[in-house]
Amino acid sequence: MKYESINFNNKLSLFDEQWTPKVVAEMNDYQFKVVKIEGDFIWHDHKDTDETFIVLDGILRIDFRDGSVTLNPGEMFVVPKGVEHKPYAENEVKMLLIEPRGVLNTGDCEVSDRTAAKDVWI
Repeated sequence: MKYESINFNNKLSLFDEQWTPKVVAEMNDYQFKVVKIEGDFIWHDHKDTDETFIVLDGILRIDFRDGSVTLNPGEMFVVPKGVEHKPYAENEVKMLLIEPRGVLNTGDCEVSDRTAAKDVWI
């Protein structure tokens, strides 16, 4: 086995596209994904799983139908399963997502132009 740390900044430097999470590691059935986002996403939920957002750089707002939460670098938030939400970033945000393998970034909504391919490793 090769023992090597995962550097988030290095992984994030390997791609430019936004709203396309890239898997950097797995633990049991959970994936750790880095992603860059800017602008508005779509309203969606994940009926069968929670979703963890960890902001590495930038300021992220997650809107809910009854409010919002703002995350700064070094902060995290867990969106409970089944809760409709919509991420928003006025300027580019770099973050780490933690969710089960195979989860679509657009959740249980119809496939759209914001739907990214699943299980893409970087």
